[in-house]
Amino acid sequence: MTVKDAVYQINDVLHRYAVEPVLRVKSLAIPQAAIVGLIGPNGSGKSTLLRLLGFVEKPSRGEILFKGRPAVPFSKAVRFQVTLLSQEPYLMRRSVLKNIAYGLELRGSRDNLRSRVAEALSWLGLPDEVFADRQWSELSGGEAQRVALAARLVLKPEVLLLDEPTASVDAVSAERIKAAALKARNEWGTTLLIASHDWQWLYEVCDEVLQLFNGQLVGPGRMNIVLGPWQARPDGHWQKVLSGGQKIVTTAPPAADAAAVVDSGKIAVVDACDAGRKRKNILKGTISKLVLEKGSRNTVATLLVDGMSFAIMVPSQRIESLNLYPGREIEIYFNPNSVKWIHQGDKKHFKKPGL
Repeated sequence: MTVKDAVYQINDVLHRYAVEPVLRVKSLAIPQAAIVGLIGPNGSGKSTLLRLLGFVEKPSRGEILFKGRPAVPFSKAVRFQVTLLSQEPYLMRRSVLKNIAYGLELRGSRDNLRSRVAEALSWLGLPDEVFADRQWSELSGGEAQRVALAARLVLKPEVLLLDEPTASVDAVSAERIKAAALKARNEWGTTLLIASHDWQWLYEVCDEVLQLFNGQLVGPGRMNIVLGPWQARPDGHWQKVLSGGQKIVTTAPPAADAAAVVDSGKIAVVDACDAGRKRKNILKGTISKLVLEKGSRNTVATLLVDGMSFAIMVPSQRIESLNLYPGREIEIYFNPNSVKWIHQGDKKHFKKPGL
């Protein structure tokens, strides 16, 4: 994919609040009309990345190209093409009708306002005759979030950025929000970037899921992140002892408190053929979920190991032969050499691990 083909191209971006770096992205391209998920723990940089891509803030360093050209916050090039829906919906102190019509009026597009607002409300399952004349203060939390999304969808944006869109709403609102977001991509070719803790939904609907941790992109796909501290072993490896006594064995970390990253595709289920082999890194746990990954022939299995959650990528055709199902106890294995590392803070604060 060339820069021209990408709706976004990020080059060497670093963003700070005060003096503390909160996000570092060396290079990232987002294709047009893609659905890209962002996943990671609180404080990982998801919301910051969305604000930068929404041109609400300017990065402290680096460049963000929009459709091949540099863009800055609130410029004409992006003002009506990119819209961000934050986790906490913001509505003006006016009726639902006037909230949704506001963006159209700013554009100078005032024809058939009522019918266009009614259509946008219908996408979110809100009848026009019931909701259009309601005041902002008369809405429940889920209704307010749906109205806020309708106010963005009515503009038919080129890019729709959603920050935890279903985190604080009821189940009905969550389903309506998901359906309306997908409608934007399917009918108008809108590019969607969605930050969410609902990884199951992300893996079902997204073309690609990017994982963030400590302000850095860990990579695409389902990654397992294991926090330190790490302890040296006599055999030259390092380990973390879990609450139940099981040990995760790795190569030497760059710091005793570094975070280990284990690709879900590098973890194997230990079957009857190799159960007797002596390996350093066999973990026992219970399957909690099996989710089919969109666009692949793989199933993501979630395994609970001593209170920790591990994701494993299993070819779907092997689910039956391995007899995998929720509630079953199994063993998994990954090579200590497959672990990658992330620093927990600025390098100047790191201490080299010692024995």
